[in-house]
Amino acid sequence: MGDDRPTTLLPGSDTGAARRPAPDMDARAEVTLLLRRRRDLRRDLAAGLGILRRAELAERYGADPADVALTERVLGGYGLKVLDTDPGSRRVTVAGTLAELAEAFGAKISLVEDFDHFSGVRGEYREREGELHLPTELDGVVLAVLGLDTRPRYRPELLAIKRQPNVVYTPPELASLYRFPEGTDGTGQTLAIVVMGGGFRDEDMDSYFAGLGLPKPAIRTVAVDGVDNTPGGAGSIEVVLDVQIAGALAPGAQIVVYFAPNSDRGALNALHAAIHADPTPTAISLSWGASEVASSGQLLDAMDDLFAEAAALGVTVVAASGDGGSSNGLFDGVSHVNFPASSPHVLACGGTTLLADPQTGTIMAETVWNTGAAGVTGGGVSRAFDLPTWQAGAGVPNRPGQDQPGRGVPDVAANGDPATGYQIHADGKLGWVGGTSAGTPLWAALVCRLAQALGRPLGQLQPLIYRDLAPDRVTAGFRDVIDGNNGAYSAAAGWDANTGLGVPDGTALLAVLRERFSG
Repeated sequence: MGDDRPTTLLPGSDTGAARRPAPDMDARAEVTLLLRRRRDLRRDLAAGLGILRRAELAERYGADPADVALTERVLGGYGLKVLDTDPGSRRVTVAGTLAELAEAFGAKISLVEDFDHFSGVRGEYREREGELHLPTELDGVVLAVLGLDTRPRYRPELLAIKRQPNVVYTPPELASLYRFPEGTDGTGQTLAIVVMGGGFRDEDMDSYFAGLGLPKPAIRTVAVDGVDNTPGGAGSIEVVLDVQIAGALAPGAQIVVYFAPNSDRGALNALHAAIHADPTPTAISLSWGASEVASSGQLLDAMDDLFAEAAALGVTVVAASGDGGSSNGLFDGVSHVNFPASSPHVLACGGTTLLADPQTGTIMAETVWNTGAAGVTGGGVSRAFDLPTWQAGAGVPNRPGQDQPGRGVPDVAANGDPATGYQIHADGKLGWVGGTSAGTPLWAALVCRLAQALGRPLGQLQPLIYRDLAPDRVTAGFRDVIDGNNGAYSAAAGWDANTGLGVPDGTALLAVLRERFSG
């Protein structure tokens, strides 16, 4: 095919990358396309205020079969082969040589060395440069093209320490301190965990839960894009942390772990698999992220759109707000927030330093986690996402360098300081970890226990928990954290960009939700 066919710029696809050596353009590759909906998702559904079944979502708001057929026909003209179509989740998987893919999407592709924070391995990856151009016939039909760039995108938001800290908690102790509802254990719920590699050993799980005197939960694994449970390596501590905290706090729930490549396409495909699974999960735990500025606009929009689908299905997605303070680990003098925590359809979890006596249930102090170089909770104001209506009364500050606020991060918090860490069991021995990674599965497990008690999924929680928000007042169902800062933002009464609304009082939160769901 020639290069004179009309094309249209794909908005938000610019990566800003610089030119580097080219890969073998005869090598074959796969990409995932996200197509438009046949009709816009209703606002109340995207806000989690109504719940659809998967079949209803697919039929009403999936891709039009005519769009799928058009995509297949147009891309076939470039020599590309459609490997799979899923109109319900609006995904089309196509394959071809890099030369064919580059021609079809106007892509410039190069090679680059990069470091994968999950595997701990430096390798050679494809990098896509600049903007994409769609065949004109697909303008407005294809919303995102993911897979040309294979660079590791995300980092685990955890901090492991080599020696036992002076203060350490088991998950059941934290459940007691945070007053998780009695008589609940997550029975009947599914808790999904999405990770980017690594794995866990069954013997570690056996030892851990036996040591806590708890039944080992049902744990299932799902391989996405060829990545499966592979114990060992840097990413395995994250996997073990997520599974053990979630399983210890919701031992009656089915735990499903989705393993995916650490890339834009891998993350999107894993999230699709988890959100559209049967049975639909009650909660999804995402203990990873990257600064918003590290992602293209098409990726941010595609994933946020997917999280809106999760809300419509009644799924509560919980994500870590990051361990790099208000700068999110960047050193450009500007504040940044972590994504996917910054999506307004995600419950963002910040971190605290908790000093308490689990034996008596006495909490001496709980402050913003800020130990300087040893880790600081993330939080701030999104540049990519506007201020949600349910957060209008929170007093969210303006975006850095702008005169209007955006989506404020986080929404909630839990213990995250490694110095007041979580006990886990990995590689045949006890270990201790912290980070907003740890609070994320804690909140996902709490969601499962609340859903069990209420007899219904919770979906997007924010419109419910922000409802009685008022300046300088503790929000019902929470214990406010008012001391400390994460750099640019200081804690205060009410919502703040360190710990959000605060840490949970699970029993009180159950009463609040029971009233609001019945009202």
